[in-house]
Amino acid sequence: MIEGILNIDKPLELTSHDVVSRVRRLADTRRVGHAGTLDPLATGVLVLALGRATRLLEYIVGQPKVYKAQVRLGQISNTYDGEGELVDSGAVDVSVAQVEATLDHFRGQIRQVPPMFSAIKIRGKPLYELARRGMEVEREPRQVTIYELEVLQFEPPVLTLHVKCSAGVYIRSLAHDLGRELGSGAYLSGLRRMAVGSFSIEDAVPLPALAGGALPQYLQKMDSAVRHLPELNLTQQAAAKLSNGQFLEWQSGDPDSKLVRAYNARGVFVGIVCREANHWRPQKILYQAPDSKR
Repeated sequence: MIEGILNIDKPLELTSHDVVSRVRRLADTRRVGHAGTLDPLATGVLVLALGRATRLLEYIVGQPKVYKAQVRLGQISNTYDGEGELVDSGAVDVSVAQVEATLDHFRGQIRQVPPMFSAIKIRGKPLYELARRGMEVEREPRQVTIYELEVLQFEPPVLTLHVKCSAGVYIRSLAHDLGRELGSGAYLSGLRRMAVGSFSIEDAVPLPALAGGALPQYLQKMDSAVRHLPELNLTQQAAAKLSNGQFLEWQSGDPDSKLVRAYNARGVFVGIVCREANHWRPQKILYQAPDSKR
C-alpha cells in the first residue's frame, strides 16, 4: 500500500481538490487528503497525505504558513483577489514609508474578518454561496497572528510582501484591509505559499513529476508530518503496550512536551502519544506490534 506525505508545488488555476484527485489516480487509492487548501489563483506548498498518513493531517493543519503575496493597490475586488469583479478604483499615491507604517498595524495578534467569498458556513450555508447571490452577511472577526510581515518589493501599484502567519489567516483579507488602511484600496493579485510548518517550497515536487510511476520516490515517511514534535524513544515492550492501548509511566529524561512522536527500539514510528499527569496516553497509534492482541 502506498502511504506517506507528499509536498506538492500546486500549479496555477488548479483547485486543491483537483490536485488530490490527480494524486488519487496516480497512487490508485482513494485515501488521500490535504493539510489546508490553496485558492486556484495561488501556487506553492500543498501538503498531501496518503494511506494511514491521513490520520496525521490534523497535526500539520495548525502549523504556521509562509507566503509571498502580491498586492495590487488602487483597486478593490469583491472577492478580495483577482478572480472577482473590480468594484472600485482609485489613485495610488502611497510611499514606501506609508506602507511600512501601515504594516505595523497588522503585525502580531489581530482580529480579521473573513471574506464573503470563503467556505466558512453560516447557518449551514457556505459564505461563497450567499455572496454569489449578491448577499452579504455579518461575519464575526477571528483572532489570528501575523508573525512576520515585510516589504519585499514595491513597484507601484504592485506591492510584494513576505508573510508568516498562523493557521486561519486569509491573505486576501489582509490585502483588502491593508488597502483600506492606506486609503488606496487593494486586492490580492498573486499568492505563492512558501512553507507550511517544516514543509518548504524548496522541497516541493511539481505535479507533472509524479506521472509515469514516479510518485513513490517523492513520498516522505509518515512521521515527517509530525517532525515538529519532540521525539520519544521506547523499548520494544513499551511500544507494544502503547499498541495495545495501555498507558506508560512518564520517566525522568522524557520530553516535557504534551505531545510527542514515539519510536520503538528499532526506530520504527509508533505514533503520537500525549502526556497526562505522570503518564503517556496513546493518542494516535499507527504501529501494530507483532505481539499486539488487538
